[in-house]
Amino acid sequence: MSFLKNQGVVDRLETAAKARSEMLARFRARPSADDPTVLARQSARRAVVDAREARAAERAAQRQAELERAAALAEAERLAEIERKHAEQLAAQERAKALQAEQKAQRDARYLARKAKAQKKR
Repeated sequence: MSFLKNQGVVDRLETAAKARSEMLARFRARPSADDPTVLARQSARRAVVDAREARAAERAAQRQAELERAAALAEAERLAEIERKHAEQLAAQERAKALQAEQKAQRDARYLARKAKAQKKR
């Protein structure tokens, strides 16, 4: 880096002025906003952004549809479970009624047997 030490003030000023003028030339060489290449580039970017947004909207719609489908399935499962429990309760009630009827029939049979036995003794 000894070359930096050998530069004088004038050399450094000339280098800085040259760098500024090159930057200004690059800035001026840029195409204007209404240049066809700039407009084409902007429209291409806009098309990419629009396509990206459309894909994102489609994915969101698919996610929403999947959530709705899952909710409907869960609701159907819940209703099926309620129906199953209700059917089990009805079946249990029917079994209990049948058991009671059977027990009553047995009681009545025993009672009638006792009465018949008592009638024979007289």
